[in-house]
Amino acid sequence: MGGSGTSLPLTALRTFEAAARLESFKEAAAELGVSTTTVSNLIRKLEHDWGCLLFIRRTRQVVLTDTGLSLSRVVRASFDAIGHEINQHVAASRRSVAIAVGPILGSRWLAPRLLRFHTAFPNLTLTLQHRSRITSPIDMPTPIAVDWGHGNWPGLEAELLFPIRYAPVASPELARHLRNPADLARVPVLHQHDRSEWTAWLALAGVPGLGFGAETIITDSNVVTHAALAGQGVALGIFPFVQDEVDAGRLIRPFPQALAPTRAYHLVTRPAARRRPEIAAVCDWLLREAADFVSEHEELAA
Repeated sequence: MGGSGTSLPLTALRTFEAAARLESFKEAAAELGVSTTTVSNLIRKLEHDWGCLLFIRRTRQVVLTDTGLSLSRVVRASFDAIGHEINQHVAASRRSVAIAVGPILGSRWLAPRLLRFHTAFPNLTLTLQHRSRITSPIDMPTPIAVDWGHGNWPGLEAELLFPIRYAPVASPELARHLRNPADLARVPVLHQHDRSEWTAWLALAGVPGLGFGAETIITDSNVVTHAALAGQGVALGIFPFVQDEVDAGRLIRPFPQALAPTRAYHLVTRPAARRRPEIAAVCDWLLREAADFVSEHEELAA
């Protein structure tokens, strides 16, 4: 692929980036406003021109090959870098700030503070983006992000925003079957990504190694909460984000044990991003809001 003669058609690259990010030719076509056939043909042309397979085609699904995954990261980073430069130079007069956040923090913590943000920054346009976990600077889509982790993002700057607490929550109907933590083996359980937080909570509750029956893995924390509300399983509720549902009786917290996880929400920024006055001001505002949030919830300060 190397060499100055390699073809780099921007339309096809944009199509490849969308298809790789969404892992779907159909969804990429909808996003780009073209037909699925157009997306498929452009991807096939790239594969032909570059002499490599980018996707494995399966029934109703496409999966990136190792080569496709590697290339998608580079292409995404390139488009992000172009957008960053445009925001810094071409569109600087518009004074906008973009923040990448996860689903539950964006909906339960940042969205209710939008009016306060615009009161503090009447001349700033705020863009909220939902992106997956950040593992390297290549995955950093914006100058500012709020991400979940231990505080170490190589190549990026990170500062603790606030912790959370985990405790099981269930619908009132399902909670009737939960008299002690061992009863979790007999009801459906919901969890995200991996079982690490549930494993830690079970140890805290005195039933380490407890096996679950029916398990569902859901990667979106908001969907986990909605599934719990619908009685589809017991979830580890993120407190205080689900406290309103508990106070209203829509969710029941059957056990008193609350897990303080080793991970927390952090403010993550690109190196030197805070040299821009508006970025520094927004970061300071986020940290102040987080400090007030912790002071309002005694369990987080403990």
